Amino acid sequence: MIAVDTNVLLRYIVRDDPDQFECATEFFKKRTSADPAYVSLVVLAELAWVLRRHYRYSSAQILGLLKALLDTVELSFELEEVLAPYFSRMKDLKGDVADHLVALSSMNAGCRRTVTFDRAAAKSVNGMELLA
Repeated sequence: MIAVDTNVLLRYIVRDDPDQFECATEFFKKRTSADPAYVSLVVLAELAWVLRRHYRYSSAQILGLLKALLDTVELSFELEEVLAPYFSRMKDLKGDVADHLVALSSMNAGCRRTVTFDRAAAKSVNGMELLA
C-alpha cells in the first residue's frame, strides 16, 4: 500500500494544476482494492480545511465528497471501520471535519469525551465538550 499526501488527493479532486492532475490520475489508475492508496485522518482533515477555506466548498459538498471517497475501493482510510459509518449516518455536516476527526479518533481510543475551548465544536460535534 502507498499513502497519499493531501496535495495529491487535492490535485486529483479540484484539477487546478493540469500537470499534477495528470500525474495524480496515473497514480490512482494503478490503485485497486488489492493495492489501494492509504489516506490518513490528517490528510482528510487538511483536505476538508483547504476545500472549505481556499476553494469555498460548502459543508454539504465536503460531506458528499467524504462519503464518495469512503466508498472508493481504491482508497483505504485510517480508522475506516469507524470513519465510514460515522460520516454515512450524517445528513448534514455541522462543524469542521477536523473537529469531527479529533472526536472520532479520541472515541476510538476509548476516551469518554474530548474537551475544547471551541464553543462551536462543543455545540456541533458529538463527543466534544466545552472546557469552562
